[in-house]
Amino acid sequence: MGLKRASRTTLVEQVVAQMELLIESGTWPVGLRIPAEPDLVRQLGVSRNTVREAVKSLVHAGLLIARPGDGTYVCSSSVLGAVLLRRLRRSSIDETLEVRFALEQEAARLAAVRRTAEDIERLRRSLDEFDAASENKDIEGYVQADLNLHKMIIAAAHNSVLTELYEHITEGVRVSIGSVLDHSVLMEPHIKIHRDLVQAIIDQDPEYAAEAVRAYIEASRHILQGDKREE
Repeated sequence: MGLKRASRTTLVEQVVAQMELLIESGTWPVGLRIPAEPDLVRQLGVSRNTVREAVKSLVHAGLLIARPGDGTYVCSSSVLGAVLLRRLRRSSIDETLEVRFALEQEAARLAAVRRTAEDIERLRRSLDEFDAASENKDIEGYVQADLNLHKMIIAAAHNSVLTELYEHITEGVRVSIGSVLDHSVLMEPHIKIHRDLVQAIIDQDPEYAAEAVRAYIEASRHILQGDKREE
């Protein structure tokens, strides 16, 4: 998808709309450094001021982030995602865990009913990533493997709205996982709970899948409450 030359009055709004479309469609994915200002001026056929105001608007909306001396990057795939990300950054880990519980428990139930053979294969590969990270004592890799597994379970629920909503809170999920997995000694029990969850989905047992989600969320909350008592 290319940029179209803007033509009529509210040029800033037109440029903003085009950039939003590029971001929401994935043409400009999260993490991408967008074209430099002179390139955007040339592609859009508008002035530097128009481009500057459009970029400033998207930075304010939370879709872009400007890094002085480096460039401007896509930091969220939608306005909703940007709003949720800002809200999660202000929330406590306990609040994030409650949101995770609400979304992940229902996703696990749905996945146990709707999972396909392809979903099962992806879930098993995610568990293999868990094992590899655990054996290597790789906390960062373990957090990523945990996040990937939860995203695979969400995908196996086959609900496009749920998938998109969860994608918007993944940064908050990553933080909550990392807070628990700083305790590397707890990796193996953590893996076992997730193995039980995946097995329940494979066995098409929605109630046991939901119970497994409750178990790891409660375990996470218990660990974090223990940290608070020690402070």
